[in-house]
Amino acid sequence: MSEFDVLFAALRQVGDPQTVECLENVVKHGSDRDLNRINAIAFADAYNLDEGKTIAALLHAARIGAFEMTWNVLCPGCGGVLDSGATLKTVDQDSYHCALCAAGYEPTLDEMVEVTFTVSPRVRKIAAHDPDQLPPLEYYRQIFFSSGVDLPEDFEDKFTRILLEIIELSPGEKAFVSLQLPAQFVIIFDAVTHAAQFIDVQGEPTNERQNLSMVINKGHAQNETLALRPGLLRLILENHTDRRVVPNVCVAGDELHDILSRRRPFLTAKRLLTHQSFRDIYRTDTLDVDQRLKITSLTFLFTDLRGSTALYERVGDLAAFDLVRTHFRVLEEIVAAEAGAVVKTIGDAVMATFPTPDRAVAAALRMRDAMMRLNAERGSEDLLLKIGIHEGPCLAVNLNDRQDYFGQTVNIASRVQGLADPNVILTTEAIVGNTQVSEILRDNGIASVSRMEELHGIAREVRIFALP
Repeated sequence: MSEFDVLFAALRQVGDPQTVECLENVVKHGSDRDLNRINAIAFADAYNLDEGKTIAALLHAARIGAFEMTWNVLCPGCGGVLDSGATLKTVDQDSYHCALCAAGYEPTLDEMVEVTFTVSPRVRKIAAHDPDQLPPLEYYRQIFFSSGVDLPEDFEDKFTRILLEIIELSPGEKAFVSLQLPAQFVIIFDAVTHAAQFIDVQGEPTNERQNLSMVINKGHAQNETLALRPGLLRLILENHTDRRVVPNVCVAGDELHDILSRRRPFLTAKRLLTHQSFRDIYRTDTLDVDQRLKITSLTFLFTDLRGSTALYERVGDLAAFDLVRTHFRVLEEIVAAEAGAVVKTIGDAVMATFPTPDRAVAAALRMRDAMMRLNAERGSEDLLLKIGIHEGPCLAVNLNDRQDYFGQTVNIASRVQGLADPNVILTTEAIVGNTQVSEILRDNGIASVSRMEELHGIAREVRIFALP
């Protein structure tokens, strides 16, 4: 039995059958490009697969070694990959600079860090496993641009139309290039080192030869924009790195903007951190103790059982323990079904996260219905669930050897839950103001009732919305 057969036999034991079968077919028959930096969201859409199950299958595939998972820091402007690593621990800089966009960015896990999956060489060798051997434009497509940039199939043809020159330089090599500068803004850019030089070509055309020398090194410091005139340019390019580089000279106009502006959904780090399979598989191997990574928007849901102490007294420890454990299992299933993840349980309470408010509200409504059904089956009111939801910015951190969250958003969500009555869901304005949440409430015939409340540790009053 080949290693391919062994790994996929193991994957079939833990992954969704339809998704695993699809992955297996793509590995066997897909192009090399199809298997490099797979965008899990686009993959699920292309093959009509369940998005959550696709992410879970790829996570399991990475865990057993059939695929390699990569965390890429992205430029929100051009969609280029600024840095890449095998774990989230490699996202360790306070800011990242994009030479192509001439801008710096503080990394956030919402849209600036993507997670992709590449087939392992153990399963199938593809060209991207040796990226320095890729043709120059294929390197740009497969290595520089993120999976969220929706490059057209005829990318090479479109890019060639604005391309003045593109060359390959081996380590230590020097090249002399002659080209005609048009009266437009021109960029010299290397996708390997991210070295860039801007040229503002303006004024009267000149018959005199203009000269420009550019050294490409690992520092890729941003150079000042040069002003040159239309006409002949003698360009000297020197590779001072230990890798092949692929600098290009192109016109930075509407056509380039059109290529870079086409975007599609991709698997963000935030989405992955709120996926239950990820938390189950990579429970203690996500962040370093001293990492603090920002998320601009995450939805928190807290639950707690009212009167659980009295429950233990009333029905006995063993029966109460079994009942509470059943309640946890039901809640965890609902959280996972709504694209969320349970961060932790504290006593009889649950802390869960969701990528968007509507998923959290949908989960809360299902939780309430599920507890009512359990109570009806037992002919008692033993499971009285209190639920609170809030959305906002937070920090992803490592606490007590697990990936957790910190910040005022977490505090408010917890305090809101503390105010809830049994079977009443309490939310904040950030939740009910969401368009998708409004649709859910309307479809379920729920009219929210608001009031102002003081929350412990929060300086201002907060408007609370009850969903009876």
